[in-house]
Amino acid sequence: MRRCRYRGQGKTHIQHVLTAIADNIERLSGLPQAWEAPPPRQPTAFQNYLDQRELPRPKSWRTLGT
Repeated sequence: MRRCRYRGQGKTHIQHVLTAIADNIERLSGLPQAWEAPPPRQPTAFQNYLDQRELPRPKSWRTLGT
């Protein structure tokens, strides 16, 4: 991006857009596929605390009340 192979604002803009598209395609190719399930997450320390004392775990802290 530092040096452009073309002169003129129009051609330079096209090169920048195509470079950005190529970077995005390369970045997206490294992402996990949609059909691959993410690995399960480990429970947090607070969730372990609740489980040890057999206390119910709310699905979300936002649902505790209003």
